[in-house]
Amino acid sequence: MITGGSRGIGAATARLAAANGCAICIAYRLNRDAADDVVRAIVAAGSQAIAVQADVASETDVIRLFDAADRLGKVTGLVNNAGVLEMQMRVDAMDAARVQRVFATNVVGAFVCARQAVKRMSTRYGGSGGSIVNVSSGASRLGSPGEYVDYAASKGAIDTMTIGLAKEVAEEGIRVNAVRPGFIYTEMHASGGEPDRVERVKAFVPMKRGGRPEEVAEAIVWLLSDKASFTTGAFIDVTGGR
Repeated sequence: MITGGSRGIGAATARLAAANGCAICIAYRLNRDAADDVVRAIVAAGSQAIAVQADVASETDVIRLFDAADRLGKVTGLVNNAGVLEMQMRVDAMDAARVQRVFATNVVGAFVCARQAVKRMSTRYGGSGGSIVNVSSGASRLGSPGEYVDYAASKGAIDTMTIGLAKEVAEEGIRVNAVRPGFIYTEMHASGGEPDRVERVKAFVPMKRGGRPEEVAEAIVWLLSDKASFTTGAFIDVTGGR
């Protein structure tokens, strides 16, 4: 299960996980054409995939999403990737509604998705274990001043959730980890009003470049896999050294 799977990091993760033998359910909120393109590519390569429209900010949608995924088989992996940000601005210009929108998707949505995954994976509920990977952000460490403090704060909450949930379900066969991408070439920057943001800020990255979604996907898929069998409550920063 990959939320926000129609583009960027989510789409790259879906393709790579499928290439490693996983059946894939991707959730998308609006862009059905992009989601269908990802599914077609996976199916053409010989793997199973479905796309389900769901807004993770809606608990009802999340429940329906996981019910749909059950038709593919047992859910053994969740990538909490769906996330939103809004136009760049300082905190003193933000209203409460904006912050609530960001947290509804980035935090509440991740919690509800994790709940549904745990109920399917945990040995406490008759499951056989699994892996949850939360997509956080390097912004959780840096704060994103002058641009997205609300987004950074939502990812700080995801970091804390990762640590707590990892400890909570470790004895139940579930590993919970996170990746923290840095400046990655995705369409998300356009949501903040600056599509070419990575080009502007890459000089601040020690490697002097932006990252590709595929580079983040490699870390996510490793954490999902049995190769990371003794790794839980951990973070991989995919930030080019920033």
